[in-house]
Amino acid sequence: MFVVPPARYLTRLCLVPARVENSRAFPFNLPVVDGLDLELRSAVTFLVGENGSGKSTLIEAIASVCNLPVTGGGRNELASRTGPAQDTPLARALRPSFRERPRDGYFFRAEHMSHFAELLDERREDPDFLGDPYANYGGRSLHTRSHGEGFMEVLSSQLNGGFMLMDEPESALSPQRQLTLLAHLVHAVVEQRAQLVIATHSAILLTFPGADILSLDGGSVERVSLEETTHYQITRSILEDPQRYWKHLGDR
Repeated sequence: MFVVPPARYLTRLCLVPARVENSRAFPFNLPVVDGLDLELRSAVTFLVGENGSGKSTLIEAIASVCNLPVTGGGRNELASRTGPAQDTPLARALRPSFRERPRDGYFFRAEHMSHFAELLDERREDPDFLGDPYANYGGRSLHTRSHGEGFMEVLSSQLNGGFMLMDEPESALSPQRQLTLLAHLVHAVVEQRAQLVIATHSAILLTFPGADILSLDGGSVERVSLEETTHYQITRSILEDPQRYWKHLGDR
């Protein structure tokens, strides 16, 4: 069994109260943001929590403090204007601590994959863009693939060394493809010295041995085990006894 190393780049994020713009306004009114002190111990960290708990908000801020585009992508996309947001006020209120500054990184953001596919298509039509924008993604537009195939093309091409952020990478992947993604994650961490921070709802991804799982439920950041997550508990329970759930789900 491989051993997951400690966090190689970003090790801590602390909220600086003096930098908070308006404690009653989003995102500072999220319970998890108040007094935030996030310690990253492992080279693989998962952020879990219910919808609205603040996972995406937090991972956007991490992207910003690590000089990655909030809308997703690598540093080559910092100048692009695709996607609905370009900045996050939370990032300006955080103090990051680094063991080492990453030279490279990538933010995979599932909900903005269509924007990224459009950006590649625009580069293909731009006479001033040198090279083939599809070269790292199977040689053709991501719009010509299924949603899941496009996800895997981008994920497999970008999972190299450096600091990697992912927001719900499993959203278009079958269970089998999620296992394929896990294999890519292991290779990136063990062989290429990557550090990964992943917001997910996938119980499959959460099985990564030696990863830190940080729950944002309950209004604070709590380090939990796989078995303590609701993702694991609900998935296991409904697969073992679906009829127990359907007694209530079908009663409408």
